[in-house]
Amino acid sequence: MIDLHMHSTFSDGSLTPEQLAAEAQRCGLTAASLTDHDGTSGVDRFVQACAQVGVLGIPGVEISVDIKKGTLHMLGYFIRTGDAAIEDVLVRIRDGRRLRNEEILHKLNKIGLAMTWDEVSAFASEDVVGRPHFAKAMAARGYVATHHEAFDRYLGKGCPAYAERFRMSPGDSIDAIRKAGGVAVLSHPFTLELKPDTLRASVAEWRDLGLAGIEVYYSEHSPDLVRQYEQLARDLGLVATGGSDFHGDLNPNVHMGTGFGNLNVPDRCVDELKQRMNA
Repeated sequence: MIDLHMHSTFSDGSLTPEQLAAEAQRCGLTAASLTDHDGTSGVDRFVQACAQVGVLGIPGVEISVDIKKGTLHMLGYFIRTGDAAIEDVLVRIRDGRRLRNEEILHKLNKIGLAMTWDEVSAFASEDVVGRPHFAKAMAARGYVATHHEAFDRYLGKGCPAYAERFRMSPGDSIDAIRKAGGVAVLSHPFTLELKPDTLRASVAEWRDLGLAGIEVYYSEHSPDLVRQYEQLARDLGLVATGGSDFHGDLNPNVHMGTGFGNLNVPDRCVDELKQRMNA
């Protein structure tokens, strides 16, 4: 059993890289990848901790990508952490997040939800603050009952406190991952909110730019979506990968390795991704 999509305290997860490695070993994973949002600060610690408990730790990242509709994230596996080709990109994205956070806080205050930056940042274990931390601060204040309510009413696209930020183009994100020695995989494709034919055309375009895989096996993919994405991967010659998108306490219903209970990512994904490195 493997899991190629999880987050630590260096983005919006609740477990440290070492705790993630220990949980991976406890769950019986043979391979796991830390794919924090727009940063690799915890990756080396994760890989080292995995080696100590007998789990293959795969260096990873999840990059925010620009798209007109929906949400697009690009996963990078087997990247060289510290490589200027990708770190310069990630710094620029994180700077964009900082400016976005300032705008979100301003908008929340403007509509009467009194909060301070110290309140929000207190919910971030490391130096990366994002919308999930705003959601926690809002719940602590009693403005919302749940994380989902915070996004549905205030923080999601089109909501009163939503703010855009800098994101890479799909091609540039793929290029950055490849230049850092990694392989690029499209994350949870359903969030693009594209019809099947449009999705196929977009993925085919990104494949021609160097995309190596598509996240087929994912906690929120229905059986129908899994079949659709499996066929898409076969038709376009892409690796079918997967992961739980484990965040720990942020979403306690999603479990490492098994998602909501029935996730099963094929072990062969790791070897197939390795074969695409530098291809």
